[in-house]
Amino acid sequence: MPTLRKKENCKNWFACYTLPNGRRVQRSTGTSIRKEAEKLANEFEQATQKARTARQAQRVIRDIYAELTGEALKVRTLKDFIDSWLKRKKGEVSGLTLKAYKSHTDRLLIFLAEKANKEIAYISTNDILSFRSAEAERVSARTVNNSIKSLRIVFEDARRDGLIAENPAKEVKILKSRAVSVRRAFTVDELKAVLAVANNEWKSMILFGLYTGQRLQDIAILTWENVDIESNEVRLRTSKTGRTVAIPISQPLAEHIQKLPSSDIPSTPIHPQAFARLSSAGKSGTLSNQFADILAGAGLREKKTHAKSASGRSGRHETQPLSFHSLRHTATTMMKNAGISPAIVQDIIGHESAEISRLYTHIDSVAKKTAIDAMPNILK
Repeated sequence: MPTLRKKENCKNWFACYTLPNGRRVQRSTGTSIRKEAEKLANEFEQATQKARTARQAQRVIRDIYAELTGEALKVRTLKDFIDSWLKRKKGEVSGLTLKAYKSHTDRLLIFLAEKANKEIAYISTNDILSFRSAEAERVSARTVNNSIKSLRIVFEDARRDGLIAENPAKEVKILKSRAVSVRRAFTVDELKAVLAVANNEWKSMILFGLYTGQRLQDIAILTWENVDIESNEVRLRTSKTGRTVAIPISQPLAEHIQKLPSSDIPSTPIHPQAFARLSSAGKSGTLSNQFADILAGAGLREKKTHAKSASGRSGRHETQPLSFHSLRHTATTMMKNAGISPAIVQDIIGHESAEISRLYTHIDSVAKKTAIDAMPNILK
């Protein structure tokens, strides 16, 4: 039964109620009106009773099942469920998405330690909150948020399967970004400096990144099937948005493509080393680190250590002014500076905007070719 009390020098009532574990706690109702405070106190108590009932229901169901069938109802540990869930997802999502799910769930299992081998119904919101806090000390807010979003999907499927009454990750909020993005575009001189220190494969990836405006992950997984020489286009489905884009091949990129060792097998990667690393890791972190080293070699970024320390690559990553993603900013800037319509630039780069979509239903290939050709040739 909840009760009310007031603290010294505080006008608002505090509700005192019992948690499912038997611990008595108190929480401010935020009001000095007793009737409103009593109502809130009852709601607090009901919420805790609901959580307690959910756990008790799991035990009651098992007891009833055992009594009716003479067999113990098979229960699922968190680890067992995640293992089977990943197998289920194998045919539902892309290989890269599956590897991301595995990475996020592996981190949770490591964090929970022995509790990961207990019944999934006993994983609480506090467990997910604690995991979020621990990850926030290790990686960026963006990475933490990706993990939380993945866990929401995992536990929601467990709820649909009837293994848990409530999704413990559902109410765990994502973190605010620690810093405003400071990314900027490359200058032409900076691009030339980067190309001068890059090896042949990275030089190719940089040119593809600049003249298509696509993300590192999408450039790394390009195959010769994505390059249509007859139509003079690069066609791909973006990994982040799932949007299919067709980008005219600029003259500098066309000249570069002609020099690349091609293959009669369409599925052959254009950048085999990057393709292999991305396929193995499931994410572009290693490639991003390699590009950071190239930037350091060009004198555009501080060299980062490989040591596993908070200040090294295993520590929290802050947004840097220049990265591979800056090539997208560079392509956008170059086309806009040439007077290209923002709608055409957006269609090429692949940004989504409901406002632009309402105004422009289709950007023809001629307009996009004009936009691409407006970009300077950094190879000269």
